[in-house]
Amino acid sequence: MIDGMWWLVILFTVIAALWLLAKSRGAKTDTGRSGKQSNQLPSNDALQKTAALIEKTFSHYRVTRRSNHLLVTKHALKIAMITMDKKIPVGERLLGDVRVLNYHRVPNVAILKEALSSAS
Repeated sequence: MIDGMWWLVILFTVIAALWLLAKSRGAKTDTGRSGKQSNQLPSNDALQKTAALIEKTFSHYRVTRRSNHLLVTKHALKIAMITMDKKIPVGERLLGDVRVLNYHRVPNVAILKEALSSAS
């Protein structure tokens, strides 16, 4: 029969193993501790390039960057939402009164001009 000391050793070993397992799983989801901020957006992706293109070409539109999309407003009225998602087909749809435009890569000025003029 196992005496009381070995039960304690086994109990502490199981607790340590479970703690290490929880810590390793928690490190994958918690990016704030690894030095990279979780709310920091990449600076050179397709949405950032599209936002810069809209701000440069269409000065009367205001672009707000969200994590997965751009929100285009004109006079505090939501005009369009631009997404870059390769899982969804390229095109547009309505979400309430706002036109949602999906692209797979950065659109050119002519495509943006047509899409934003039809949205407003």
